[in-house]
Parts: sequence; C-alpha cells; structure tokens
Amino acid sequence: MGETDKDDLISIIEEDDPEATIPMVLPMMPVRDVVIFTDMLLPLFVGREKSVNAIEEAIAKDRYLFVVTQKDPGVENPGPEEIYQLGTVSRILRMLKLPDGRVKALVQGIAKARIVKYVRKRSVFRVRIELIEEPESDDIDIESEALMRNVREYSEKILTLRGEYTSEVGSILTSIDQPGRLADLVASNLRLKIDEAQAVIEIIDPFQRLKKVNDLLFREVELSAMQAKIQSEVKDEISKSQKDYFLREQVRAIHRELGELDERSQEVEEYKGKIKRARMPQAAKAEADKQLRRLEQMHPDSAESSVVRTYLDWMVELPWSKSTTDVIDIKKAKSVLDQDHFGLERIKDRILEFLSVRKLNANTKGPILCFVGPPGVGKTSLGRAIANAMKRKFIRISLGGIRDEAEIRGHRRTYIGALPGRIIQGLKQAGSNNPVFMMDEIDKLGADFRGDPHRRCWRRWIRSRTPSSATTTSTSALICPR
Repeated sequence: MGETDKDDLISIIEEDDPEATIPMVLPMMPVRDVVIFTDMLLPLFVGREKSVNAIEEAIAKDRYLFVVTQKDPGVENPGPEEIYQLGTVSRILRMLKLPDGRVKALVQGIAKARIVKYVRKRSVFRVRIELIEEPESDDIDIESEALMRNVREYSEKILTLRGEYTSEVGSILTSIDQPGRLADLVASNLRLKIDEAQAVIEIIDPFQRLKKVNDLLFREVELSAMQAKIQSEVKDEISKSQKDYFLREQVRAIHRELGELDERSQEVEEYKGKIKRARMPQAAKAEADKQLRRLEQMHPDSAESSVVRTYLDWMVELPWSKSTTDVIDIKKAKSVLDQDHFGLERIKDRILEFLSVRKLNANTKGPILCFVGPPGVGKTSLGRAIANAMKRKFIRISLGGIRDEAEIRGHRRTYIGALPGRIIQGLKQAGSNNPVFMMDEIDKLGADFRGDPHRRCWRRWIRSRTPSSATTTSTSALICPR
C-alpha cells in the first residue's frame, strides 16, 4: 500500500473497549433513509458538508458519533425541528475518503440516546445527549420466551420465502437470549418504512418493543406469502404461455417446411384475400386490416377473437362495390303498376312522378315515399312493384315490435354475438349496395307504456281523409338509395 493510501484510509480496531465511556457531548450526523439500531453494523456514504465534518471530528477524538434520522429524506440541510430526537450512539470502525469528496464510513450502533440540547449548529451539529438505559434481566418469563420463539419462527419464514435463510442465520437468531437485542436485530433487517422503524426504536421497554416487532413480522409474513404466491402464479402462467408459444411456432415451422400453412395462418391469408376482393373504401379497408392484425396476435380460443372474426366476416361479405344498374322505363313501370294494382290512380301517378325525377336526375337524393293506409291495401306490393320497375333488389324490413334501437343501429362489439343493424343485414341479404328498402309498420315503432305519438299523429291525419270506420292504419316508408 502506498503513502497516499495510508493517508486516505484510517483503520480502527473493531473490538470495543469495555472500559471506554461515551461522552455526553458528541458530533451528530443526520441520515436520510435508515434508522440505526443497537449492535447494527452499517456502511454509510456521506456527502453533505456537515456530515463529513462530523465524521472527521469523531475520528479526531474518540470515534463516537451520534447518528439520528431526519424526518423528511428530501430535505438537503435539515434543521433541529426536522430531525428526530432519539437516535443511536455509534462508533466509527472504518473510514475511507473517496476521490469525489464523499466519505464512506463503517459504523456500529452502541447505545440509544436522546438529544437534550444542540450545542452547535453551524459548520457541524454538536449535541448534548442523554443515554437511555434498558432494563435487562437474566430471568425470562414464559410470555417473553414464547414471544421470542414466535419472532424467530416468523423471521425464518420470511427469510425462507425470500430465499435468504441459511443455517448461520438460524444460529444467530437462536443465540440471542435478550428480548431487546432480538427486537433490534430483527427490526434492523426488516424492510420497514422510516416512521415504522423510528417508532420501534423509540419503545424503551424490551418486551413491548419485541411485541411491536412481532406485529410487524406477522404483516411481513402475510405480504411475503402473498408475494411468493403471485410470483409463483405468474411464473406458472409465463411458463405455460411460453410452452404454448414454442409449440405453435414449432407447428408453424413444420408446416412451412412441408410447404403448407397452419390453420391460423391459413385463416389470416383467407381474410386478406377476402378483404382485397371486397374492394372496400379506404377507411373501411384500413379498419379491416387493423382488426385482422389484432386477430393475428390473439389467442385463437379467446372470446374476443370470435368477436373480431364475426366483425371481419360482416366486413368482407357486405356488397361494398356491387350495385345494380337502374333501368327506368316510365311506360313499362306504368304497365307493371296497372298489372299488379287496380285503381289507386293518385298513388300510381305520384310513383311515376318519383320515377320520372329519378330518370331525369339519377344523382338526386330523392325524397322518401310514405304510404299510409289500412292493412292489406297493397303498400308493400307497391314498393315491390317500384323495385321491379327499376330493376333493383327489394328488401322489406318490419319495424313492428322493435323496442331497442340497437336492432336498427347495430349492437356494440363489446358483447359476444354482437350483430349489425337491420339495414346492414338487409344490404348483405340483397347482395347490392343500392336496393329498394321498404320499412314496414313505422307507426308501431317504439310503442310502449309511454304511448306512441307517431301512431296518434298518423291516425289523426288518416281520419281527416277517410270515413270514420277506417280507424286501423299502418304506415310504411320506401327508400331508394343511390
């Protein structure tokens, strides 16, 4: 070792001098996130100027240092009101000055003490202390012995759950025969919060302190057992998932070597082909591709994968680009109407006017034709005749008895077995994107205990134009989309 090492490293004999007396005025060093118990051996990294000065002053005198915990670890320069009153008189066993100006010190707790007065506060904390004597007895009663045995068993359980228990640790726990020393040893090795550890060290009576440690150990045993259970379950789940993943990858690799596709890859490829053949709009295609990527990453047996499959099936089966060509011949339409319906001249004329406007301007967003009349007068058959005259598909939707708007709008995909609404289902059934929709029994839509204002309005209107005997009416709407 060179001369520089001799200057920087100060070694102290670790054996305590039984004749040594602890001075009542000592340099004090506040620490942030640890509580030092009696007989506890702890290395400390010190960087604050006052703390470094306190260690150097202790080394220059008798190596005794009063170590106490500050209340808020975030305070850089704590004052007397931010420091606990009760701490531990410690002895510096070794000190090493680091190149960055910090100091590494190995300290050992000697005795508990309480701050009586601050003698100095500026460059270094120097305090007057009062030693706290703990009662010790050679005769341990049955209750104390039972409590000590319980603490040892809890400590062994915790160390076993953490995987840190050894025979040497068990021997140390067994060799301690004083409740106070056992409480300090166990508390110093528990992962306690600062306020909990400080509460333990401030209990003077050894039996009460051991009882407090026993309560903390019981909580720690429960937490450690739960943590071990969670880790075991997670490990088992990860192992199962990894095993399933490796098996699937092996199956895929075997299929690739054979020039085949496994079921999942084949399903994804089929969906890709169907999406391409469907010739969807850009927005619909982007959503379909997104859902297909989600399906590819899901477990094939999960409930959500069935929802995504149903959604993709509807997306690829809708007639996005399939439509029928309108053939509007007014004379032929008139003959079709006359052939299927006798009379109803005003209604036929209105239908022919509607078709004539559609023929002159095919891009118009034409009005909705509304047919009102008693059941059986031919409202639905008129709609079918209009579809035949225009060479379009015909879809009839009965709205009577519908109580939930989701049946028309469609169910949310958060539910298993969710389906689109009646209109989307009609488009799929028709096989073209421009069928003629006949929405039948609109007046019965939403009739419940709150009444049906639509039906009352239609009845009032029909009574003003028909004999009083025709009180039963029905309403249908005809929609011819572009």
